[in-house]
This record gives sequence, structure tokens and C-alpha cells, in this order.
Amino acid sequence: MTPLVKLLLLPLLLSTLALTAVQTSGFQIPPHEEVARMARFVVNRCDWASMATISTHEPVKGQPFSNAFSISDGLPGNGSGTPYMYLTHMEISVQDLQVNPQASMSVSLAQTPYCKHKGYDPQSPLCAHIILSGSVQEVNGTEADVAKKSLFSRHPEMIDWPVDHNWFFAKMNITQVWVLDYFGGVKMVSPEDYYKAMPYEQH
Repeated sequence: MTPLVKLLLLPLLLSTLALTAVQTSGFQIPPHEEVARMARFVVNRCDWASMATISTHEPVKGQPFSNAFSISDGLPGNGSGTPYMYLTHMEISVQDLQVNPQASMSVSLAQTPYCKHKGYDPQSPLCAHIILSGSVQEVNGTEADVAKKSLFSRHPEMIDWPVDHNWFFAKMNITQVWVLDYFGGVKMVSPEDYYKAMPYEQH
């Protein structure tokens, strides 16, 4: 690489480093001892989840079937803890939910800059990830308005999705929270403790 090319690339490199610093600075995760708070933090920081349903489709009928879904519990830094989704009955996993609404949802900080910046593999417990157990249910009325605001603010493309797909808003009705954020195995959090936790320090 010639000195001229290096000189021309320098502003791009500096801007990239600055962006990385912005993305990773201020990303202070809760202490691993504060398990419920960690779970709330991960849900609020992440934009999508892998959700497993019990398949109703051959040739995997009756088997777990995992699929990616966009989620939002509200604006970053101000989430409710409830993961909302924008769904259509045309979607294969949603068809599973019509038969059996039970599901599990996995959410990981691996989708944020945090783990890569720290050098944590997505499977490492230090790259905090949680699993939500429960059921998926449609929401209506005021809660549908909340879901719409939560999702469209973080996934603006949804606004233009085809209306003939009959989209509806749904939420994960959480019955158990599993947290992997440190060594020593999985930790469990009740829904009550999960919703009481404050994911961010209050100033």
C-alpha cells in the first residue's frame, strides 16, 4: 500500500474507529450477580431472537423448530421487558403456534458489538444470553398500540410490509427466564423478579 493510499484511507479508518468506540463505550452490562437485571438488559439491547416452536409440518412434525424473529420491548434504555413481535399466519412458525402456543425464545448479546469487542465467542457464558420460556399470544387494544410503537421504532421497515399478509402484534408471555452470563451454569429467574428488575442504573 502506497503512502498516498494510506493517507487517503486514514480518515475512513479514524471514522470507523470512532464509530466502534461509540458502539462499545457506554455499553456497561449489569454485574453477573444481578441475574434478573441482566436478563432485562439483554432483552432491551437485542433486536431479534431465535424462537423455537413445536412443528406441525412434515417431515419434522412434533419436533422443535427454531426460527428468527424481530423483537422489541421498547426503545433502547427504556424497555418494558416484554418482547413484542409483528406476525402473520402465513409464517410457518406462527402456524405451529396456532396449534400449540408454547415456545422458547433465545436472545444473545452476540448480536450486539459487545461480545465481539470483548473477544467472547457467542457460545461463551461471558457473552450473556437468555432463554425465555412461555407462550405467544396476540395483543389487542392499548397493548397493540404499545407493541406497534415498540416495534416500528426499532424496525421501521415493518411499516411498509404488505398489508395483505394480515399482520398482527403478539408478545411472549413469559413463564420462566433462564440466564447464562457467567461461569457456573444456568440461573433461573421468575417472571416476577424479571419484571421488577431495572436493567439500567438510575441516575
